[in-house]
Amino acid sequence: MRTNVAHHTGFTHYQFFKVPFIRTRNQNAIASLLPRPACRYAGRPLPRLSLGKSGSNGASLAGCSLIVAGLCLVGLRPRGLEPVEIEIAAGELVFLCGPSGAGKSLLLRAIADLDPHVGEARIDGIPRSGLSAPEWRRRVGLLPAESHWWGDRVGAHFPDPRTGAGGAETARILNRLDLGAEVLDWSVSRLSTGERQRLALARLLANGPEALLLDEATANLDPPNRDRVEALVRDYQRERTAAVLWVSHDPEQRRRLGGRSLVIRDARLEPEPWT
Repeated sequence: MRTNVAHHTGFTHYQFFKVPFIRTRNQNAIASLLPRPACRYAGRPLPRLSLGKSGSNGASLAGCSLIVAGLCLVGLRPRGLEPVEIEIAAGELVFLCGPSGAGKSLLLRAIADLDPHVGEARIDGIPRSGLSAPEWRRRVGLLPAESHWWGDRVGAHFPDPRTGAGGAETARILNRLDLGAEVLDWSVSRLSTGERQRLALARLLANGPEALLLDEATANLDPPNRDRVEALVRDYQRERTAAVLWVSHDPEQRRRLGGRSLVIRDARLEPEPWT
């Protein structure tokens, strides 16, 4: 289920420009969640949409600005979570953490338009409701915690690395993950858990998404392969100016790679308090 903000506000055309930041006692939390200028409609602010429950610790944010290949969530509400509003700039890495069952995977699946929800998401300023499901999922790529395979051979899920530009990119990605082209001839059933995880990431990146949704991308990997995945994602983020939302339970990983870190607590998304 989708809810279009323009439909509910009656707004159909937007114009964007910088506006002064309004200081409040929640300014640090707001600044962490919304680093870009707010958007306005014909000189008037958009209606303010709340992030989570109201109260002394609540914060309300204006709508997202439209940034190239950035990922913007507007009142997105998966099952079990309060409405989420966040903007991830092009080329920005944001970590997401929280206890098991908090709703991290549900949020990623809602962004990928795989689970029922209300609210809207935008990529490159284009609302999800304005794209077909296959096109949205090509541009906003999800790496689930457990990968899925529909063919018997690994190669059935990739462009052939021996032909065409797509194949050359596949070969380059496989090499970065310490996997040779021969892996494409392997049966999926013979893959280890770690091999499946690395190959699922390679399959995702080979499609060239503009935003990455990574659900525990290194959870089953030994340190050398974890380092390879981290370096590959970082390079992809920088070279493609991709927005990255990465679910991670590893605080050392979040500190090591830097960027913003958000936590889901009591069904609400808020900045992670670093100690």
